[in-house]
Amino acid sequence: MNKPSKSPDRFTFQKIKSLERWAEDGRTPENDEHVKRMVEFYESFKVQAEQNEVDPKWQENNLEYDLRTCDWILEKVRKEERYAQNLYAAICNNDFQKRELWPILAEQTWSASWRYAGGIIADMREEGDYIDWYCSGIGDGLNNGDEDGSKGYVPESVVTEEIREDLFKLGWLVVEDDKKD
Repeated sequence: MNKPSKSPDRFTFQKIKSLERWAEDGRTPENDEHVKRMVEFYESFKVQAEQNEVDPKWQENNLEYDLRTCDWILEKVRKEERYAQNLYAAICNNDFQKRELWPILAEQTWSASWRYAGGIIADMREEGDYIDWYCSGIGDGLNNGDEDGSKGYVPESVVTEEIREDLFKLGWLVVEDDKKD
């Protein structure tokens, strides 16, 4: 079994920004019970993720697991920022289905929020957190987009042919929504 690729900074952005905000008022985990509980809450995300990653049930029919353990896709995501963003965009606002008989018959799908999709890409690149990819398809709104098109970024929910083909090779289909028209 491959261990999923992981970013050391995953699940840190919210905690760090909250601590900075509380510090402006002189509040720390050592002198404020609420701050201490919130830090514990933020840290629980990482603990839960680590528990999930070793659970065979979580790994089953899970696009995140398949992406984070697939050497050739990991190589593409780490090598090319455009590919990483295009994969992030594809994960957003889409449903996916394992290309196997039972998941198709049972209509089992997998999806992720924009934030979670950004975190998956951070884990795959082994750097950063969700915020490095979050909303990267909306142009320069968060200073991480591609307003002039020079980076090759695509809007959230767009699935490029390259990504569609790679997901197919990995054993996944993009569920086409007839209602989107």
